[in-house]
Amino acid sequence: MFYWVMKRIFLGPILKLLFRPWVKGLDNVPEHGAAILASNHLSFSDSIFLPLMVSRPVIFLAKSEYFTGTGLKGRLTALFFRLTNQLPMDRSGGAASEVSLKAGMAVLQSGGLLGIYPEGTRSPDARLYRGKVGVAKLALQTGVPVVPVAMIGTDKVQPIGKRVPNIRRIGVIFGPPLDFGRYQGMEEDRAIQRSVTDEIMYELMRLSGQEYVDEYASVVKQRLAGKPPEPEENS
Repeated sequence: MFYWVMKRIFLGPILKLLFRPWVKGLDNVPEHGAAILASNHLSFSDSIFLPLMVSRPVIFLAKSEYFTGTGLKGRLTALFFRLTNQLPMDRSGGAASEVSLKAGMAVLQSGGLLGIYPEGTRSPDARLYRGKVGVAKLALQTGVPVVPVAMIGTDKVQPIGKRVPNIRRIGVIFGPPLDFGRYQGMEEDRAIQRSVTDEIMYELMRLSGQEYVDEYASVVKQRLAGKPPEPEENS
């Protein structure tokens, strides 16, 4: 109920009035049945603007840190994410990531729309980074189509570290659905998972016009922060 009220009555109309979002390819989102919306990730506001453009509810896999913050701000952030149909995604790899993917799989098996950021984290510099294979695992195991989504200009609206957004126009492009049924029976093949992920990332590069970097965004962020890189290919 909260999600519907915020999207249709309160927050949605205000955001559309202020940011005047344009959208292309909305008919590529199925009106019924399960699908994955795989998006590039430029800004915190991607998780607000993307579902705003879709009439159906979109449940996102969002990084688990949004749900575990401390203090008033942390609690309010966690509450907002829970009330807006978002699920925690543990990116540490191994069993923790598998549990998160199972939550996403349950959404798809119930016929819902699942939003996911294959890069795993926001781009540090507006370029498109290598995708993690979690999106491929979900697509291969459920057999649902993957709709690539390009967010345009959200990095200018809310750059990393900026709390108050800039008022400017943004765009959302929904590409044609990708069908990976040709890989039926090969769901656990790591090479297939990587191939599917790379195909999705290629479509995101094509739709968004971003420069592609064949490296994980999380590794780049760790390097910029002067920290040792985390394990790469866990999800």
